[in-house]
Amino acid sequence: MTSYFSYQQDQLCVETMPLAELAKRFGTPCYVYSQVALADGYREFAEAFKSREHLICYAVKANPSLAILNLFARLGAGFDIVSGGELQRVLAAGGAANKVVFSGVGKTVAEMKLALEAEILCFNVESAAELERLNEVAGSLGKIAPISLRVNPNVDAKTHPYISTGLKKNKFGVAYDEARALYRRAAAMPHIRVTGMDCHIGSQLTEVSPFVAAAEKVLALADQLAEDGIVLEHLDLGGGLGIRYKDETPPSVAEYAEALLGALAGRREKLIVEPGRRLVGNAGVLLTTIEYLKQGEEKSFALVDAAMNDLMRPALYDAYHEILPVIRFEPSPQSSPASGGGGERERQLLNYEVVGPVCETGDFIGHDRELAVAAGDVLAVMSAGAYGMSMSSNYNTRPRAAEVLVREGDAHLIRERETIRSLFANERVV
Repeated sequence: MTSYFSYQQDQLCVETMPLAELAKRFGTPCYVYSQVALADGYREFAEAFKSREHLICYAVKANPSLAILNLFARLGAGFDIVSGGELQRVLAAGGAANKVVFSGVGKTVAEMKLALEAEILCFNVESAAELERLNEVAGSLGKIAPISLRVNPNVDAKTHPYISTGLKKNKFGVAYDEARALYRRAAAMPHIRVTGMDCHIGSQLTEVSPFVAAAEKVLALADQLAEDGIVLEHLDLGGGLGIRYKDETPPSVAEYAEALLGALAGRREKLIVEPGRRLVGNAGVLLTTIEYLKQGEEKSFALVDAAMNDLMRPALYDAYHEILPVIRFEPSPQSSPASGGGGERERQLLNYEVVGPVCETGDFIGHDRELAVAAGDVLAVMSAGAYGMSMSSNYNTRPRAAEVLVREGDAHLIRERETIRSLFANERVV
């Protein structure tokens, strides 16, 4: 739990606003974000890197809500995108195209055209085939595409294998040993302008050493390119700095910046970093209501109205999120869980499987959580600001949740809850 979300007289609050009131006002499931937490997170990065020319490009995939993108744009952020749709979101939110870097292994012709016409800062090219296509597309538009190669340094990020992106076996980037030759090809292409080098080794990193190892390999390659007459304008060292979900001890932003700036000492290139989770992860929670308490033969279940379609991370990565009641009660000495039938409201302290209504055994929010709760209570799933709403779906024809931003003592609905009718409005019966 962060200082932005804390108990005040047994009421869990976002800043000073009780989350129970927001659940009542906007319903559940509902994502709630603290604007102070978001702004403070960005300013922490800006302060840490202020000693050299830099650009903080927020990784849009972490949370693409327009209100959040608009906030970061007003604070001066650039954006790291991985699709044409994310580019259009950034532009709709007031972001500057000339502060956008476009990553991703499968850019389509349409996406390339969109980005070229918008005049983005840089394409992070991830293969020789993509480079050839981008040269052709830029030529068809009479434009020059600014590029960096995303170099795969074969550095172990020491994170979950699904979010590790910098090893030889991963689909991302250009192999380190092949990058120098591909840079030479790029420099000779008529519709390509080499501007930088990109490297991103994974997400939720909790140590500084992998960042430094990757930076050192990038710098060595940059020096080789200088020998070839290819002088880089910027070095994009990616993102991936982790947050605390349970008992992790990730580096502070200041420690992370100190390590990178130390590696870059004496260099002239502009530095780009791409934080995502670190900016938004602990700035948001998911509110969910307990529909029923159920005693199974081996386990007790708290059946809530949020599900894997609302928060995919537990089912996808077996990820841990702290789960807290928005109103704390003293546990009673009852011998059985509080009834879901509406009469009994006693709360016995028990270990619960917190699960959703989706028809999958993998539909869970948390395992073995010690809670004193009753049916109808609201729970807060903590550290849900990153890869929560952005990965949500309509599985089981479930509308996606509402989103609320708390700003200056007031709560603003920044995304309306979807309606069932909207889910099939574009379908047709033949």
